[in-house]
Parts: sequence; structure tokens; C-alpha cells
Amino acid sequence: MQNRDWWPGAVIYQIYPRSFYDSNGDGVGDLPGVAAKLDYVASLGVDAVWLSPFFLSPMRDFGYDVADHCAVDPVFGTLADFDRVVARAHALGLKLIIDLVCGHTSDQHPWFRDSRASGAGARSDWYVWADARPDGTPPNNWLSVFGGAAWTWEPRRRQYYLHHFLPSQPSLDLRRPAVTEALVETARFWLARGIDGFRLDAIDFLLHDDALRDNPPHAPAGGAAPAKPFNLQRHVHDMMQPEPPDLIARLRALADERPGTVLLGEVSSQEGAYRRIERYTAGGAGLHLAYTLRPMRGGSAVDALRRALGEIAAAGAGEGLCWAFSNHDVERAASRWAAPEASGAAPDPGFVRLLMALLLSLKGALCLYQGEELGLSEAALELEQLRDPFGIAYFPEFRGRDGSRTPIPWHHAAEHAGFTTGKPWLPVPEAHRSVSVAAQEADPASPLRAWRALIAWRNAHPALRCGDMTLLDLPAPLLGFERACAGERLLLVFNLASHAARLDLADFGDLAPLGDHGFPAMRDGTTAVLPSYGAFIAATEQATVHRDPRAATA
Repeated sequence: MQNRDWWPGAVIYQIYPRSFYDSNGDGVGDLPGVAAKLDYVASLGVDAVWLSPFFLSPMRDFGYDVADHCAVDPVFGTLADFDRVVARAHALGLKLIIDLVCGHTSDQHPWFRDSRASGAGARSDWYVWADARPDGTPPNNWLSVFGGAAWTWEPRRRQYYLHHFLPSQPSLDLRRPAVTEALVETARFWLARGIDGFRLDAIDFLLHDDALRDNPPHAPAGGAAPAKPFNLQRHVHDMMQPEPPDLIARLRALADERPGTVLLGEVSSQEGAYRRIERYTAGGAGLHLAYTLRPMRGGSAVDALRRALGEIAAAGAGEGLCWAFSNHDVERAASRWAAPEASGAAPDPGFVRLLMALLLSLKGALCLYQGEELGLSEAALELEQLRDPFGIAYFPEFRGRDGSRTPIPWHHAAEHAGFTTGKPWLPVPEAHRSVSVAAQEADPASPLRAWRALIAWRNAHPALRCGDMTLLDLPAPLLGFERACAGERLLLVFNLASHAARLDLADFGDLAPLGDHGFPAMRDGTTAVLPSYGAFIAATEQATVHRDPRAATA
């Protein structure tokens, strides 16, 4: 069928609607604002849009605390506004997927209000309830990601309820068939409105150990206590259970009834993430795609990506792999992976361009977070500017997620960079004005213009869109791999340093350097010189030998 399996190798653009574009001047981005800017998204060459939560919510976690799965929060608009987003996306040739938050709800959700009222009601077992220990303390030692115990006392039931995140986000019990059925009905509701799939939030947290056993301790690196106590446990009982919840199989069956419907899962950064991706996506009854937060957690780009590629090879992660370098929960990649000497400065445009080329060269589908195509840096906000409860609790050791959520700068000369005519819910950093959409559209050398050229380059090479990948053993600062499919084999080597590096090509056989990617590299016989944030990309007919290629700093 025409719409079947559009997602292998697809590029999915994530829109965080609060910060995308405000159509009515209240300072918060909304669904009419999304619809108004979809032409821009389509111009990037992406295949689909992932729209972060816009559901009715008290907004204590800014939409991930859902109070009604089938209603639009008034701050974002109406169901009719959502329908217009779907229609406009499809008219532009874009698929549209939305978040499905299955592991928890808001404590204002009617389901939880019923459940907390009594231990004998129809929804009494829809959430995870447990008795106190004899001394009144919580049932076990599980910790919340956001700090403190993962249990809150409910006096009406004389029991504790589980929450992996905020106390206002009680965890659903997905072992209860009625809960699964209610979530499947939610999915049916949105599919009937014409969407093309779901991104499933935090799937490692969907099931827990039914016996509620304590987590074992995890000794901190170097013996120093981390800022977040969550890292002091091995999370073998509160999350990442070996069996998938029935919900995933039910959602897959629902998707299979509607060819062209995709299920994309978010996997945590905990150890074994790529093995879990393989497990979640293997066979025909699980997710179609999954990405992990693991590459987004610290370290240099070379170390993070080499580790990720090695773990992928060991796990055998196959066609279900999806990549993301940034999203609404982590520091922006352009700042996180910037060279140490550039700390606090605007990201080097050459480095930003190299990250784009790397992302577009990897095997699998990929998610592009709004503003990544502009090379936006992480915003350095002060405590009084923060809205994220996670950041407020841990400031200044951890500044939370607001730094990646500041509004998109549409026009450098406009008030609030064209995001709103009112007071924005988060400030627009002054440093973002010079890299606005309007400024970059006018600059042939801008990251935005580079993104469009690079995605066209990716689409012109079948090996990049759908080929296999083999990691090369290269010393830092080089990262390289081969991509190959029937009829095309490419060698790709990237220099992630601000100084030049040399690559010995003697072991790679006959090479035909490509010139369609915009990364010049000098070749002197069997040596390639990659400039600062440069790349060497060539077609080859010969498989790489297994001894280590030689490289050295120029």
C-alpha cells in the first residue's frame, strides 16, 4: 500500500509546541502556531513531525502530566485546531505522530481521582498502590527520577502510590487489563483523527517488579555522591522489566490494522539500552522504532557515539533503530558536545554542520529536535527564569530542561525574536537572535542552509538512507564507519576536533572521493588530511580490512 512502512531511514522533526510559535500573544506556543509554521518544517526535507504533548494538563510537568488523554489543553487551542494541523501536515506531504503517555497520568486525571478515593472502586487498581511498612515508611527504597522517594502517602486509602517522576504523576499499573484497554481506546481516538503514529514516552518505566523488591545500591564513580540520588541505585526492579507490557502488543495490532502507522518508543539511558531496543522492536508484535537517551548523557561526541555504535553492534540492534542527538529533556547537542575551549561560547558553525552530517549518516531513522537545524546552543538561564521543577530543585548543580526549551527565534529584528507578541513563557536568549530562521535563510553558509543540502545528500545515496553500517576502529578525534547496500558502499570518516587530522587510506582499497556533501578534504597519495570539523567521504568497492587504519593529528 502507498503509506506502508514510510519510516525506515525517515527524518522526524520534533515540535515542542509551547516553544515553537505563539499565534495569539499569550506567550505560549500553540497548535495554530504549529499549523502556521509547517511550511517551514516541510522545507527542511523531513518526512514527519513528532508533536509533543498538547493534552489537557495542570502543566506541572508541562504536558507530560496528562489530565485527559483525549482533550486539547486550552493553552494550545482546540480539537479543531489539532485537526487543522493534521490536514496541513498531510497537504505538505508530512506524516504526523503524537506522544502517547502511557506510564503515568496527572493526579488531576479522573482515573486517579477515582482510584485514590477508595480501595474498592472500579478503578481502585488502575494505579500502583502498596501498604506502608510496619514503621510507616514507604514499601521499598525506590527513588523518583526527580528526587526523593518514588512513593507518596494517600490518606484516603491509607496507602502509598508509586510515581517515577513528580508526586503529581502517579504511575499506572499496566498489568491491569482495564488500564491497557483504556489506553488502546485513547490510541483509537487519535488514529481516527488521521494521525500516522505515536511516540511512546519513557517505555522502560511501563512495568515494575510486582513483588516490589528493593533496588540494590550502585556505588558512585570515584566515591563522590552524585547530585541526583537516583543514580545511587541499580534500577532492576522499579523499571526495565524483562517482559514487555501487553499494551505494546495491543498497540502494534492496532497499528497493523492501519498500514502506515508507526510506533516509536523512548528508551532510557540505563545500561543495556540497545539490547532493550532490539527486544522492543524484534519480530512483528512490538514497536517499529525506538531511540535511547544514552548518547545524550555526557562525554565527548566521539566517545558517546563510538560507545553507542559498539553497543549497537554487540546488541544486534536491527531495523528498529532510531537516533536522536537532542530533545526537550537534555542539553542541546551543539553545547553538550562542543569543544572544551568553546564552553560558554556560541557553537562553532563548522562543528554544528559536522554534527548534522554525522546524524544524517547513521543507520536508521532519526529525530531532529526543533532548533537543531539552526545550531541553537543551550540557554544559560538563571534560577528566577526557570519553570522546570526538576531544574528548580537541583539548581545550580543541574539546571534542568528549560535551557533546551526556550522559544524558536524566527526573526532577529522582531520582539522576542518573532516567537510571540506577548511575554514568552521562557525568555528568548539574546545569543539566539543572530541565528534566527530569517537570518539563516539569508546566509548561504548558515547551518539551516547546510541542513537542507545535507538532507538532500542523504536522500541521494541509498547506502545512507537504508544501508548497513560497520564501525571502523579509528583513534580520536576521528569517528568513521562504512555504509553499504546493494550497488553502493561508502566510507565516511569525521574529524570532531578543532584541529586537522590525518587518515591513512592504504587499507581502504580503491576510493572515489565524493564531492556532493560540502566537506572538502585534501588527499596526498594514500593520506587524507581532514581539516577542523572536516570529513572524508568516498565510494569504495572493497570491504575494509580488519587491521586498524592509522591516523594521527596533523
